[in-house]
Amino acid sequence: MDLGLADAAGEPVAPERRVFADDGRIPNSRLATLVFRSRGVNPVLDREAIAERFERLFSANDWQPSWRGGVFDYHHYHSTAHEAFGVLSGWGRLRLGGEQGDDLELRTGDALVLPAGTGHCHLEASRDFLLLAAYPEDQPRLDLLTADPAEHDAAVARIAKVSHPARDPLGGKAACWWL
Repeated sequence: MDLGLADAAGEPVAPERRVFADDGRIPNSRLATLVFRSRGVNPVLDREAIAERFERLFSANDWQPSWRGGVFDYHHYHSTAHEAFGVLSGWGRLRLGGEQGDDLELRTGDALVLPAGTGHCHLEASRDFLLLAAYPEDQPRLDLLTADPAEHDAAVARIAKVSHPARDPLGGKAACWWL
């Protein structure tokens, strides 16, 4: 409740779903990118308290918190793991899906789940923009691939082997969002 990501019954908020086509450079995914919008973070929480809440929430749902930081300012993706972000502070605008993809603004308390293969790139952000990244427990190794057509086919083969977690990082059944 402190992050504004649950409804009155304590269930995770329903995400926005976005699907991006393979552009020949970035594979993207047939699975939807999930955008969970916070309904408002408890104003008494500072950035460290927000980070602790996200870490507990992600860990409880078998997504392991990994690092804090921002997003690279070039189009890239991961072919060996799904990736989740929790916004700890500020706001940022990302482009998802490759150069011709969609822009998305995230704010404190929002969460984002990128299926393996989904392109993402930092466009602009507030000075205090900070993310917490997490990955499913069985996907501890992360690669970093750019929009290079020479890597595309091998990446698609790896993406097809990435397991689907039972739950999204907020506790919802990922399978219901990833139809």
